[in-house]
Amino acid sequence: MITKRPRRNRYNEVIRSMVQETALELNDFIFPLFIIEGENQKVEVASMPGINRYSVDTLLDEVASCVDLGIKAFAPFPSIPENLKDKYARESANPDGLFPRAIREIKKNFPDVVLMTDVAMDPYSSDGHDGIVINGEIVNDETLEVLGNMALTQAQAGADIVGPSDMMDGRVGYIRRVLDENGFHKVGIMSYTAKYASAFYGPFRDALDSAPKMGDKKTYQMNPANSREALIEAALDTEEGADYLMVKPALAYLDIIKLLRDNSHLPIAAYNVSGEYAMVKAAGLKGWIDGEKAMLESLLSIKRAGADIILSYFAKDFANYLRK
Repeated sequence: MITKRPRRNRYNEVIRSMVQETALELNDFIFPLFIIEGENQKVEVASMPGINRYSVDTLLDEVASCVDLGIKAFAPFPSIPENLKDKYARESANPDGLFPRAIREIKKNFPDVVLMTDVAMDPYSSDGHDGIVINGEIVNDETLEVLGNMALTQAQAGADIVGPSDMMDGRVGYIRRVLDENGFHKVGIMSYTAKYASAFYGPFRDALDSAPKMGDKKTYQMNPANSREALIEAALDTEEGADYLMVKPALAYLDIIKLLRDNSHLPIAAYNVSGEYAMVKAAGLKGWIDGEKAMLESLLSIKRAGADIILSYFAKDFANYLRK
């Protein structure tokens, strides 16, 4: 005699919907965008089908189309010309640079959207690293001033949330002090708390031309073999004033998302990174998998693991899916 029959709760679509434990909503998403210099520019990222790099004027059109679909939060990233890069990423604090100009234009035209901006040296650095390189070493404390000035410039331009993605020690506290001392108490910090030295970042670096010119990022990004270390980073970021904790990448680190969710009361974000997007897109275009179903399953797994917020290049695809 079978007394327990879990299949009864899977009998039809209505019952399955009633007992569904996890649901994706458009409000869960932040949509990353790539910005380039120029006018009337819209250039597809070859390794990220469906994702483009935009000049500021066409970027506004893209944001408008996203807002019409119900997307309310964006994470812009700048592609800085090589001639403006230097060892100390000075362009990152230029109030008239590409990134602050883009932030101001977005907020001017769409004052109700939320902008989460990236705080890291690599898009602006001639070395391609997230910290200052001295004698072949990425130095920590000297980098903090650069990051603080960058965060302040972004806040002044209109950023709602700044996202230090550099993984330097002490950067959350340093940035919080700089923002507060300059009156930006309302600007939040979404810390890239557990950012791993991952192979899944390749297409992103293609989009921004920001790969390291020498060495790798293993002295500051986390070892993919480690999980307990993420709790150390989370405790420090929380103590220093982070408002959100992020795990990056997402799909290969669902256990880390769950670990932080179970050990923190702060909102947990997860970055469904470029390589994760590219794999699903490429296989879908080849007809090897159902790309839409794989997208939905992947995003649902991130939410199920415990993410409150998902940064994903699929955000617009998901919004279009909801319109069907």
